[in-house]
Amino acid sequence: MDSSTYQQLRIFHAIARAGSISAAARILGITTPSASQALKLLEQKMDMPLFWRNTRRVILTDAGQRLLSQTGSLITQLEHNFNTLISEEHEPTGVVKITLSRFAYRLIIQPYLAEFNQLYPHICLDISIYDGTVDLVQAGYDFGIRFSDKIDENMVARQLLPSFQEGLYVSKDYLKKYGEPQRNNLHQHRLIGYRFITTGQILPLILEQNGESVSVEMPISVICNDIDAIADGMRAGLGIGRLFTPIYQQLPDKNNFIPILQSYWRNYPPVYLYYPQASQKIKRVAAVIKFLVDKMTDRVKQTVSYGKF
Repeated sequence: MDSSTYQQLRIFHAIARAGSISAAARILGITTPSASQALKLLEQKMDMPLFWRNTRRVILTDAGQRLLSQTGSLITQLEHNFNTLISEEHEPTGVVKITLSRFAYRLIIQPYLAEFNQLYPHICLDISIYDGTVDLVQAGYDFGIRFSDKIDENMVARQLLPSFQEGLYVSKDYLKKYGEPQRNNLHQHRLIGYRFITTGQILPLILEQNGESVSVEMPISVICNDIDAIADGMRAGLGIGRLFTPIYQQLPDKNNFIPILQSYWRNYPPVYLYYPQASQKIKRVAAVIKFLVDKMTDRVKQTVSYGKF
């Protein structure tokens, strides 16, 4: 087998995994026309189509499925052995693409950016902050960070943070002006609204009551889609704000925010770092994963020593 056929097989496998030629090209770092041409040449060599194509994705033909099953383990093992040899000779280098929500960035990435850069000066973190669900393979990310209930079951997952609550707070000025909000008078108070980036819908106030989630309609003073803007609204005395308790603990002026309705606070699932199986075999990706898992493990241990997370 010559080198061109091997490269065409690599591209074929990437397309099969990603489900589209463009997504495979992004993962491999080549242009879409180059990937398309390589597939075309491979099909010409085999004298048979390997994919059925439509405008949105590609689907393996029977011949493509046989080729994938017969060569998959060989290609995977060869790439693994090659990457292992490279990793043993060189320090981690290159770009690591990460997708995560803003609160995860604030808690997990932001505090350690300088330290990570000092340890791994040749790794470039390409960070995409987005609250919606992302297909890692399709979008070309090395790993993501999300709540456990948002992770595809086919991914490898490592827990970073335990379950925590979404707290409800008002500023001291709001409390003096309007009094403390109670469960039976919320219609007389105002809520700082949160709009989902993915759907555009506004999240109502949701309380935990007798083991059930209860949606409460309230007047809204301002709408935003960012936790920093919510905190600004609280500082301005615009109404009740919702913040995850670890984010609240980070606020430099948290003493100005008064917790309210604590018996109704919602519990959120643990936060996980997740990635495709192949990602952990890449030295630069494995280095970032280990760094973050170690940092969060130490942080959780310290937090448990001093009180509830």
